[in-house]
Amino acid sequence: MTVIPVDPPAIPGVRRRRVLARGVDFLVTEAGDPDGQPVLALHGWPQHHYEWRDLLREPPDGLRILAPDLPGYGWSGAAPHRWQKEQVASDLLALLDQLGVGRVILVGHDWGGWIGYRLSLRAPERFSAFLALNIVHPWLDAHAMLPHVWRFYYQPLLACFGEWLQRDTQFVYRAIRGSLFDPTRVPREDVRWFSERQRDPVCAAAGRDTYRTFLVQELPMHLRHRETARLHVPTRAVFGAADAALHWSLASPSTARADEYSLELVPDCGHFIVDELPGLVRERLLALAREFPPAGRV
Repeated sequence: MTVIPVDPPAIPGVRRRRVLARGVDFLVTEAGDPDGQPVLALHGWPQHHYEWRDLLREPPDGLRILAPDLPGYGWSGAAPHRWQKEQVASDLLALLDQLGVGRVILVGHDWGGWIGYRLSLRAPERFSAFLALNIVHPWLDAHAMLPHVWRFYYQPLLACFGEWLQRDTQFVYRAIRGSLFDPTRVPREDVRWFSERQRDPVCAAAGRDTYRTFLVQELPMHLRHRETARLHVPTRAVFGAADAALHWSLASPSTARADEYSLELVPDCGHFIVDELPGLVRERLLALAREFPPAGRV
């Protein structure tokens, strides 16, 4: 019998609190120095803050890790919208205001990375640097995407049948396990923290809306009106090259409109790079923190 986790996973040393921002009842999990350089860590589908468990268990010296569950995911309350990505970006900016946090380093994976681009383009003054993990950048056109459309087969399934797939089948568990280059790197119990929580009706609805809104509204609009804004936040993209869902070429520097953007390909790693290679993600985050220290600190 499947049991949906009621309480979030125990992570020694973390601080958890609920914060209401723009009508979203966020669960925020925090670790590290309360006066350290803040890092906003954004997860993707079908995960929650536990994606960042390595950073939360052993936060790097001098950093304050802030890992909210996105609206409707994990243990955050439902979004008061249909998971439009610009609305989620607004929710997160309001959350930073409620937390009293000004300028942060941003790290995002999957949809968390996509929303990270929306945040960085809209409010660059709030972000000193951006670490984008296994996510495409927003300057793509139909010509670039067409050869890879076959990779997105799962998105219409989630948009149409997402609640049933997430609540009543093993779809989420198999999607995560099947996207790992080396499944032995990630314990099955860790995968179940994501797959079983995603059975919750609020989480299943959020997952469905994430893809339904993207396919019905956001993707057609993007293809009609290609992103032209230039990114001024220094961005380091890191991509598991064996990702079967997203191809690294969709994050190519040659098509990025950014002042400072680089792409690192990681061989022998799939889509869930934070889970497979947490040590590498930690190293890249620390390098970014050293390169872009808080104002007034050298």
